[in-house]
Amino acid sequence: MRSVDEQKKLLEVRDLKTYFYGKDETVKAVDGVSFDVLEGETFGLVGESGCGKSQTMRSILGLLKRPGKISGGQILYKGRDLVKLSQKEFQRKVRGKEIAVIFQEPMTSLNPVLRIRDQLYEAVREPGMTRQEKLARATELLRLVGIPAPESRLKEYPHQFSGGMRQRAMIAIALGAKPRLLLADEPTTALDVTIQDQIMKLINQLKEELGMSVILVTHDLGVIAQMCDRVAVMYAGLIVEMTDTVTLFKRPRHPYTHALMASLPDVDSSGGELEAISGSPPNLAQLPQGCAFAPRCRYAGDLCRRELPELREIAPGHLTRCHRLDVVEGFRGIIGAEKGGGTA
Repeated sequence: MRSVDEQKKLLEVRDLKTYFYGKDETVKAVDGVSFDVLEGETFGLVGESGCGKSQTMRSILGLLKRPGKISGGQILYKGRDLVKLSQKEFQRKVRGKEIAVIFQEPMTSLNPVLRIRDQLYEAVREPGMTRQEKLARATELLRLVGIPAPESRLKEYPHQFSGGMRQRAMIAIALGAKPRLLLADEPTTALDVTIQDQIMKLINQLKEELGMSVILVTHDLGVIAQMCDRVAVMYAGLIVEMTDTVTLFKRPRHPYTHALMASLPDVDSSGGELEAISGSPPNLAQLPQGCAFAPRCRYAGDLCRRELPELREIAPGHLTRCHRLDVVEGFRGIIGAEKGGGTA
């Protein structure tokens, strides 16, 4: 895999701050996040619920709900700062065209009273396009995502599709305008394991065929291992570790990443209890002084409770945010066959 410096950057997120302003408090959902997405790669954002990964995605899409607001930073897409665009410009030039999204639950995204055909027409519509051309393109998209008998399925409504087929239809709609960047927010959470695997393989296949980049938002490290080239681990609105996926599983360096790995079942283990991460994620409106993970961290010292560590590069392309790297033990894990790994 080429280094970040050798590949062209499609998206550059710089010191992004997304805050939700209440009457008496401010929730710092995303508090200074920076990362790049390269052309043709799948970049993962992983962490517990409430860590800020979905709000990072919504910030990129310009889909923040009130009282959320981007309070600082830049989101550069092909060098253009999306933060400075009006909603009208975003809708006309970027969202659904250059950047598309697949949400977690398709039944909340698909219109229940419109046929799948009509919802696909909205995605593929171009000036001067005839109805016959739209029908041909919609049929092609359903066939592309593996929906059988697409000509007849186009006439059906979302409730007539299974969960896996609805997600495939959502992917088809997202691909309608041939986007350069696809954002997938927990795209398989509501599906059974077999269908999850099919959807993930489909996204990967389409990425390769169409030359897209993908940002995959998930809490599932197994999905990260299967799909992603590089990954950022988020906690309390911050990136705490970022590196390529193979390195993350072979040698995670942040205590939170260690804790996530330890909570996974071991396929080589004969049994036993899984390790749980003690405590609860912090209130993003009342963050503790210093490192937000310190109250849950077995390695935390006085410095951790006083000062927030910087995200620093500890090896080429490997960044982490920890004061106690000298005492954090290495971790050796397993990379799934899809990433070409084996027992580390």
